[in-house]
Amino acid sequence: MSRIGKSPVKIPSGVDVKIDGSKVTVKGPKGTLSIDIHSGISVEIDSETNSVLVKRANDENEMKALHGLTRSLIHNMVEGVTNGFKKELEVNGVGYRVQKQGKNLVMNLGFSHQVIVPETDDIKIDVQGTNKIVINGIDKQKVGQFAAEVREKRPPEPYKGKGIKYVDEVIIRKEGKAGKAAKK
Repeated sequence: MSRIGKSPVKIPSGVDVKIDGSKVTVKGPKGTLSIDIHSGISVEIDSETNSVLVKRANDENEMKALHGLTRSLIHNMVEGVTNGFKKELEVNGVGYRVQKQGKNLVMNLGFSHQVIVPETDDIKIDVQGTNKIVINGIDKQKVGQFAAEVREKRPPEPYKGKGIKYVDEVIIRKEGKAGKAAKK
């Protein structure tokens, strides 16, 4: 049995989980999220322990994979509507800076033009200083995707380390041309 799939998802106070056929809806203080469940997976609410249990129909490999995935998705929904998710990005480079104008993220990234990324309904952008971007939201997948799209505007390069990177990301630096001349 899946080790992740068999562990129950605790429902904190203030969060309401509803199961309507193959649709699971989680409502909390920060918003509402819902997901459609595969037909081979069943989801139940255990009222004694106030938790969500995920079970699978059989032991086929596809069902085993979906078992753990479904439990993780439900856990992320519960976590999102209670605490939310955030990704922090850092902009490195001479002359590279970011600012927020209204609901748009305006970035100067060494191009001849400014790069403008609009805020969506699900995603909130905060700028701290001139080189730190914080992306907040309740849906973990959307927050991660939006952060990846912002990072994609100028990914970090390995020679000088310039570009947009995650705060906890480590850029492995390359030596450059000077290494070849030193060998002669």
